[in-house]
Amino acid sequence: MTGALATREAAVAAVARGRARRDRRRRTVMVLLALLVAAVFATTLMVGRTFYPPADVVRVVLGEDVPGAGFTVGRLRLPRAVLAVIAGVCFGLGGATFQTMLRNPLASPDIIGISSGASAAAAFAIVILGLGGPPVSVFAIAAGLGIALLVYLLSYRGGVADTRLVLIGIGVGVMLDSVTVYVLSRAPQWELQEALRWLTGSLNGSTWAGVLPVLLALAVLGPVLLSRSRALSVLRFGDDTAAALGVRVERTRVLLIVAAVGLISFATAATGPIAFLAFLSGPIATRLTGPHGSPLVPAALVGALLVLVADLVGQFAFGTRYPVGVVTGVLGAPYLLYLIVRANRSGGSL
Repeated sequence: MTGALATREAAVAAVARGRARRDRRRRTVMVLLALLVAAVFATTLMVGRTFYPPADVVRVVLGEDVPGAGFTVGRLRLPRAVLAVIAGVCFGLGGATFQTMLRNPLASPDIIGISSGASAAAAFAIVILGLGGPPVSVFAIAAGLGIALLVYLLSYRGGVADTRLVLIGIGVGVMLDSVTVYVLSRAPQWELQEALRWLTGSLNGSTWAGVLPVLLALAVLGPVLLSRSRALSVLRFGDDTAAALGVRVERTRVLLIVAAVGLISFATAATGPIAFLAFLSGPIATRLTGPHGSPLVPAALVGALLVLVADLVGQFAFGTRYPVGVVTGVLGAPYLLYLIVRANRSGGSL
């Protein structure tokens, strides 16, 4: 009896040590990601055609009028960097929510047609209706929410199967991409440059007016997702298990979808569809922190870091400046091919 008790206590202690080790790893990774985001953010403010020392950047951020730096840093670089962080957080949160909830790495908003819907609506508003500014953003946000509802309804058969939703979403996304290409083919030269932003994703022309709606969306919808992180983690194990553990499955899923799509739509309205960003953030975060615990905060940090780094690379690593979506597309396409090849070799599903 004493030996069995000792064995059980040893097993409990081993489990506790393993959990503590996982928690330490998770906290360490998140702190390092936050420090990297802060470091790249500061670099983005300092580096450009003119280099400004950290002291000048800090003075500008604190509201001082520094000759030269006041305009370049305060009016050009700072809104761009802030939008990069906020949009990266939105894409990271939205992508990780879909991938975790549907237990499929392909179930991210930029793969299943939501970003394509926002892009098609924005291109239509610019080219066909001749709109610009906030009305275009409204069209993009409404389209993102509408396409998410359409994909959800088309895939619902007494519940939502992850594979069915992904396949329907990919099909809807392809049709919407065709609509975008058709609309752009009719665009006059002076409207084409603005419309092309909705194909690649770009931080060019970032302003505080464009930052504010995304920031408000994140302030409202971000806490909704974070408050449901436990229920989201339980949904990994399937609907039946989640229901047995007290999760209201369909109600929780609808709430998560609305919040995640809202974040993605607002971010897409501000930057255009940054290719593969929502798709990459969650898996990278899970690789770094491990499969245990909610991936939302790590994915948000990874998303912010990816946008900041991709923007720096696109601006300064080559002779020509490229939009941030081009760089993330180069990163994301090989990972998508890797997933397909891995699934084919294992004979399983994605």
